[in-house]
Amino acid sequence: MTMISPTNKEVQIGQTLKDHEYIGMVRREVLDDFLRKRASENGAQLINGLFLGMQLPQKKGESYVLTYNDYNSTEGASRNGEKKTLEVDVVIGADGANSRVAKDIGAGDYAYAIAFQERMRIPDDKMEYYKDRAEMYVGEDVSPDFYAWVFPKCDHVAVGTGTVIDKKGIQKYQQGIRDRAAPRIAGGEVLRVEAHPIPEHPRPWRVKDRAALIGDAAGYVTKCSGEGIYFAAKSGRMCAERIVTNSEKGTRMIDEYDLKEYIREWDAKYGATYLVLDLLQKVFYTTDAQRESFVELCEEEYVQTVTFDSYLYKTVQGNNPIGDLKLGWKTLTSLWKNSNKKPDEMRTLV
Repeated sequence: MTMISPTNKEVQIGQTLKDHEYIGMVRREVLDDFLRKRASENGAQLINGLFLGMQLPQKKGESYVLTYNDYNSTEGASRNGEKKTLEVDVVIGADGANSRVAKDIGAGDYAYAIAFQERMRIPDDKMEYYKDRAEMYVGEDVSPDFYAWVFPKCDHVAVGTGTVIDKKGIQKYQQGIRDRAAPRIAGGEVLRVEAHPIPEHPRPWRVKDRAALIGDAAGYVTKCSGEGIYFAAKSGRMCAERIVTNSEKGTRMIDEYDLKEYIREWDAKYGATYLVLDLLQKVFYTTDAQRESFVELCEEEYVQTVTFDSYLYKTVQGNNPIGDLKLGWKTLTSLWKNSNKKPDEMRTLV
């Protein structure tokens, strides 16, 4: 990965990665299709439909009644869907940041960012550069509180940015990353434009009765990196495994306490990671001077080791008190230096 500062200082990070370690990049249309097919092969019943809402149980032991438009039904109704209902014992809301399940169970709201990206096919010689490289750009011109990116997507790239505090300015920041990355994406053809809300923290309530939230619906996206796919998949697995275990493989009805065991396990395993990344975002993503320090510190081998170990294994790393003290001192001196000097001249990307 290449980190690029507000003045286009480039730092190559990843030298500490072992041969079997890497940053995974996926195309969601491919990943999601794979997951659906795997679920079907293992016995899940797939419904091509739109979830509209659900009726909550009125007394203990009653079913949830889901209402949805079924697009797999009769040929004449396939375009608009045929309204149907389905009775179920347990609901796992995996329906994203705008979760209707969360709304129906009164899970509360959360702050969210807007992520915007253009999937772009660039000339072959430029694509060669990105085949094994991801880029992260920081600077007020590309985002006031997050980062922008150029990520490889097999035979094309995704060029995008995100923000919480200036959602209306997202197009301005998208133009900013296009301008900053221009030498490397010039001549690109836009294939698709995508925009998504990104949760900034978990919802106030993630379980109610026999309904639980996972992934973006629950608010499981990390600050600083904006990573959500791993945590969506992991929370789904943890929740499902808890249901299988506590229902004794479907022989007893579970309750709210059973589902809250999944929440307790999740918070114990990942709570510290979310807190640390939240702190890092507040320290380093606020001003361009702080962003210069962020990129500068990424040159440190210890920073790269801790960062990548934390990213790869999803737990906060750094059990070296001397290394942590040295890093703390370097962070303070770098922040002071960059906050009290004239910014460097803008570098030209090649």
